Amino acid sequence: MSEHDLYQYAPCGILAMSLDGTITAANHTLATWLGRAPVDLVGHPFSDFLTVGGRMYFETHLAPVLQMVGKLNGITVDLVAADGSRLPAFVSANVGYDATGRPDLIRVTVQDASDRRSYEHELLVERRRAEVAQERAEVLATTLRRSLLPPSLSPPPGLQAAAYYHAASASEVGGDFYDLFPLTRSRSAFFLGDVCGKDAEAAALTSLTRYTLRASAVNDDHPEAVLRSLDTMLAHESGGYDPRRFCTVLFGVITKCGACECPRDCAGFEIEMASGGHPFALLLGADGEARYVPTPGGQAVGMFRNPQFASVAVHLGPGDTLLLYTDGLTEARTRGDKERFDDDGGLLRFARERAPATAGEIVGAFSRLLADIGAGVDDDTALLALGVPPAH
Repeated sequence: MSEHDLYQYAPCGILAMSLDGTITAANHTLATWLGRAPVDLVGHPFSDFLTVGGRMYFETHLAPVLQMVGKLNGITVDLVAADGSRLPAFVSANVGYDATGRPDLIRVTVQDASDRRSYEHELLVERRRAEVAQERAEVLATTLRRSLLPPSLSPPPGLQAAAYYHAASASEVGGDFYDLFPLTRSRSAFFLGDVCGKDAEAAALTSLTRYTLRASAVNDDHPEAVLRSLDTMLAHESGGYDPRRFCTVLFGVITKCGACECPRDCAGFEIEMASGGHPFALLLGADGEARYVPTPGGQAVGMFRNPQFASVAVHLGPGDTLLLYTDGLTEARTRGDKERFDDDGGLLRFARERAPATAGEIVGAFSRLLADIGAGVDDDTALLALGVPPAH
């Protein structure tokens, strides 16, 4: 191949310009792209073959930069062909010098960017599709999450209640749940728990768990009996005990003092609570102390044949608050993957620093903590607090 052919039919456009931007030579490749003969390009300013916007950009910015710096690399422009069609192109240029070191011409290469522009457009389209799909997933997750939580809490007169749900992901649905509802005029029930898994399967299991607990509480409000009913239902739905379909849960019954057999006569409440493998609840006392309410030995619901459940009685007097939570709180990562919030007793220490506190105050404090931890909360978290207003 001759040097003439190499120049004329190179896979890129090649041209030379005078210092004022007038084309002095152009190869066959560039002329063909523009629908003209090479001789038709000579004598015209290079900017004549640019779009209006490209011409203004070239004359006001690119040409001065080229004169000052001596080169341009990969500038994106649109060339205009004889038929009015546009050719996306990458333009590179440098200044040539004569024997005395004075600039005497500008060398320019033009690369066809049509495929690159098409590829970028496809990327933008696919990105927008992914964004739309993500938006739909987030709306669906939010709607589904709301359907699995009570629209409001119904505490008995004299008892305050507050709840909070922290979603770790906008597009995923976790299995955390809670509720508080009346059983009779003097008794109410509550529960909080966490279903294994995420998304649609977890949502279905959460829905089944919530409605089973509410229905069982109406028929038999003894906490351990309610958990056994739930265990039977989960095993029935799974065709046996499935280690992938289980939940941990705290279920309790609230009775107003004076309407129960306890010897106290105060403005408080008696709570009988059973645990199915769930983290211990926290009791923030009116005296400024905070302690766990242990329910040792309780096993997860739906995982074992003939599981053991543990129950405990708790008295809530004026100024006392009971806090239930899921493990998204205790396992939140506070220092990368090396340290979790409750590795060294952070949960109890945080509660002690804020006791005594009303239900709303302690839930608000923990919700702000979750917001501060941010991305370190990689599992959904549910909080439910029950408290007796302090005596005046």
